[in-house]
Amino acid sequence: MDQDLSLIWEKCLLFMRDNLNAAEDNDDLKKLEKSFDLLFDKVQPLSLVNHNLTLLVPSDFYKEYIEDNYLSLLSAALRKNIGKGVKLWYSVMENKPAGKEKPITQKVKGISTPAPKIQEAMPKAKNLVNPLVAPGIRKVNIESNLIAHLSFDNFVEGESNKFASTVAKSIAKRPGATAFNPLFIHGGVGVGKTHLAHAIGLEVKNNFPEKVVLYLSSEKFIQQFVSAAKAQNKTDFQNYYQMVDVLVIDDIQFLSGKAATQDSFFHIFDYLHQNGKQIVLTSDKAPVDIQDIQERIVSRFKWGLSAEVKSPDFDTRRKIIVDKLSRDGIVLTDDMVDYLAGEVKSNVRELIGVINSVIAYSTIYKSELSLELLKDTINKIASTQKKVINIPYIQEVVCEYFGLNREQLLSKSRKRDIALPRQLAMYFSKELTNATFSKIGEEMGGKDHSTVMYAVETIKDVSKIDKEIKKYVKDLSERMKQ
Repeated sequence: MDQDLSLIWEKCLLFMRDNLNAAEDNDDLKKLEKSFDLLFDKVQPLSLVNHNLTLLVPSDFYKEYIEDNYLSLLSAALRKNIGKGVKLWYSVMENKPAGKEKPITQKVKGISTPAPKIQEAMPKAKNLVNPLVAPGIRKVNIESNLIAHLSFDNFVEGESNKFASTVAKSIAKRPGATAFNPLFIHGGVGVGKTHLAHAIGLEVKNNFPEKVVLYLSSEKFIQQFVSAAKAQNKTDFQNYYQMVDVLVIDDIQFLSGKAATQDSFFHIFDYLHQNGKQIVLTSDKAPVDIQDIQERIVSRFKWGLSAEVKSPDFDTRRKIIVDKLSRDGIVLTDDMVDYLAGEVKSNVRELIGVINSVIAYSTIYKSELSLELLKDTINKIASTQKKVINIPYIQEVVCEYFGLNREQLLSKSRKRDIALPRQLAMYFSKELTNATFSKIGEEMGGKDHSTVMYAVETIKDVSKIDKEIKKYVKDLSERMKQ
């Protein structure tokens, strides 16, 4: 290791250790320092070239742990000892082969794929304003917002997502030129919809570097539209999106109830579709289940292909566990993998969280992985993360599912798209809590107890014969129990 680089790194470590958050007592501070030393004892600086610092880490977990817990502190240390504008890179160490004295490094999946560069696009209108940045720029630069590690290489395919994954790969090869336009990916929370959306964008940029790809959440789209409307430049807003070759919008269901934003989205959608541009949308509901969306927009959602991503089955969960742990250099016995796959069933996000907790426990405390450790870790996670099901929580879940805010839910509106969610909230409040009809009515905006009784009985009866209501009850029940 270069002597100057070694000295710089020692200064960075000293600065970070001296500036660890002060604990409430000396014992807590000692534990914090011990954890810090255990972590960074295995991290070495490899090179510093043109303000690009590369760190050698034992596994992908170390990289993620540093990013999640020490990035701000490390950035401050680098600014102090190297200067502004330092870019941080990681090289992940493979297991040392027998007979080798020095470790060799490998590029971790996804990490070696650089994030797409800022894209330049030629505006159709003069003096077009980019809604993502401050006004005054001449060229329109479009940041793709794609996350490099959410690639197809890092996506674990199984029966629950195979159809959606196959279609996504087909689109990435011929964006805008297949019958799958728009691609509407829908499914529950944490099943991999966002990962697939990013993977499409990354693969398109890899296959067609000249194409302009833009990923954003529907919330961001709404915020931009509101800002454009206030500034009276909605035309520029629409012209900006017309420059995009592949538009990816996450959680499109949140356009529900936003009539003006829907109008603008409709015109953008039509222009892109008519000009052979690819549109990818994700939602936690199928198109027909999204409330308060213009019928003309729903019909356009159906023009292409709707692909559902379901919660991973046992075999897929097994693949995810093995893939994730292998990238961190950790091998589990078959019975340990089976136990993990059998315990965490709801979604990929929760499964990854449990895996990370197990890795963290084993790495930081240097405990040997065992079936007993897995069981103990999962029990601790379950006890600390268990959600208390009360009336406010039920209201929160119902509002999120139907794209409403709490004020709408508790209002006196008799519109079906508000009255039905309100009745469902009352029904679940009675089913899942010990609250009386009067207490539920009070929590639901001061409704009479007889109103609550009627709502509960209505949902019970109608859900037996109405497929739509039955599906709402099933979906909401699963979400609340998560």
